[in-house]
Amino acid sequence: MELLFNYPLVTAIIAVSITQLLKLPINYVINRRFEPLIIFSNGGMPSSHSSLTAALATAIGIHYGVGSPLFAIAIIFALVTMWDAAGIRYQASKHAQLLNLLIKDFQLLIEQIKYRSISPTEFSAPPLKEILGHKPLEVMVGMVLGIIVAFIVALFY
Repeated sequence: MELLFNYPLVTAIIAVSITQLLKLPINYVINRRFEPLIIFSNGGMPSSHSSLTAALATAIGIHYGVGSPLFAIAIIFALVTMWDAAGIRYQASKHAQLLNLLIKDFQLLIEQIKYRSISPTEFSAPPLKEILGHKPLEVMVGMVLGIIVAFIVALFY
């Protein structure tokens, strides 16, 4: 049960749990759809990756000091994760959206060709997951949430 006394680890787990749970009501307000499985997905508001890494870095800074090598590692890890979430993964989301449109258009073309009695090979693919990354605001909200959680959890340790 030593893990329960690991303040940075507990803080990170609490932060990511809160963030994932917050996605449900936020998604409902934004999209007017109740999707309970969103709490198990990545992407969306707020960024759980940002919350997790910001909480971890903040907790390490509080526990070991901002001058410690552990804090340096954690802050770099957090910044790379947030940069990736808002950059590369967000662009991958945009690519998935475009590819899904192209596949849909291609399937319509195949249907039109079928009606002209040409027999092309069937083309079907499952849709790509389109919510992979985050907008900068989603990353910032996740980061702020993680920092706040770290300070709140520190009050109990």
